[in-house]
Amino acid sequence: MGKIQLSDHFGYKKLLRYTLPSMIMMVVASVYGVVDGLFVSNFVGKEEFSSVNFIMPVILLLAALGTMFGTGGAALIAKTLGEGNRRKARRTFSLLVWSVVIVGAVIALFGFIFVKEIALLLGATKEMALQCELYGRIIFAVFPLYILQMFFQPIMSAAEKPQLGLILSIISGVLNIVLDYVLIVVFEMGLVGAALATAIAQSTGGLIPLFYFSSPNTSLLRLCKTKFDANALLKTSSNGISELISSVSMSVVSMLYNYQLMKYIGPDGVAAYGVIMYAGFIFVAIYVGFCMGSAPIIAYNYGAENKKEMKIVFHKSLIITFVFGLIMILGSQILATPLAKLFVGYDQGLFELTQSAFRIYSISFLFCGFTIYASAFFTALNNGFISALISFARTMICETSCVILIPLIFGISGIWFAIIFAEVMAVIFSTILLKKFRKKYGY
Repeated sequence: MGKIQLSDHFGYKKLLRYTLPSMIMMVVASVYGVVDGLFVSNFVGKEEFSSVNFIMPVILLLAALGTMFGTGGAALIAKTLGEGNRRKARRTFSLLVWSVVIVGAVIALFGFIFVKEIALLLGATKEMALQCELYGRIIFAVFPLYILQMFFQPIMSAAEKPQLGLILSIISGVLNIVLDYVLIVVFEMGLVGAALATAIAQSTGGLIPLFYFSSPNTSLLRLCKTKFDANALLKTSSNGISELISSVSMSVVSMLYNYQLMKYIGPDGVAAYGVIMYAGFIFVAIYVGFCMGSAPIIAYNYGAENKKEMKIVFHKSLIITFVFGLIMILGSQILATPLAKLFVGYDQGLFELTQSAFRIYSISFLFCGFTIYASAFFTALNNGFISALISFARTMICETSCVILIPLIFGISGIWFAIIFAEVMAVIFSTILLKKFRKKYGY
């Protein structure tokens, strides 16, 4: 099989071949996060597991800036390549790399100093806050490399190197899992071992692509001399703002979930939600990976003014997303029991809570892929405003309002049903916007 280029015609087979590395890459990245939680839960303790789940939304929220630069930059770079200006694309890419490093360094300093205070502000107990500080400071020590890893993931598809992104993700994932076992189980380093394993894996995921793009390579991109370009940074930010809003909102929703669960159930509720989130990361990662792989194709054809091909990719992508949703909801119902047992089988009450909660929550996987793709599609069209509007409506309006209001009506079970109501509302809103802009963009 020959190399697939952004300028190719894409049928179902070729579209899946091109996006598959990105999907696997995101799943692998999610899996080693899941394994992290698995080791902490089973070999460190339930309290430490709750603490990691409590501070993780904050870390992911800040790391979302890397995703913003990566997805927004990939859309702009692919569009520029579609216009035939490779030199400009490389200059923009180089500017974004160094911008991400600087932003990461500033966040690292802030997070390292204030992580305990942040945990306390969000409602953690003093003991949980100390554990959050212990785990968080190690992660923030390597944060510039972590945010680079997040940046490079979507860039790989724009560089026509999705397979390289997959290889790097596998390397980081395997390294994380091995170090989790060695540091937590063999050397009994507890929470420190878990944090070190994650930090080293994240550093590897940021350093290797940095070296690759700094050297002569066969991709469309390479680090080169650049200069400050406010327009490129502004366009990248506006393109990727939806991904930032989505990540920030997801973190806010997770914090709100934790608050509600502490109120209605207690620490066991936070632990159960942590298991659901770990499993949910894997399912949602498939959608995110597909969007990450297909968005540069849309952006390239948009830049090349090839509306026919753009329309073909758009419609095929919607069908693929729907099929994924059917498979996910079936798989999640089957896996609810083994996943709950794997994470919290040592505690019968927590096991039963997690199992029943996951069966309800996972119904949302049938709907969320459509909205995720709709947002990514407008990012690819370099329309960051509409993309951001979809992400904001899905998370900050639909999810937050449902998490607050539904439990008032249905009690504890309403916490888990809230996400389903929210995703259905988001699908309706996304459909309205897709129909509204169909003639303008020709899809």
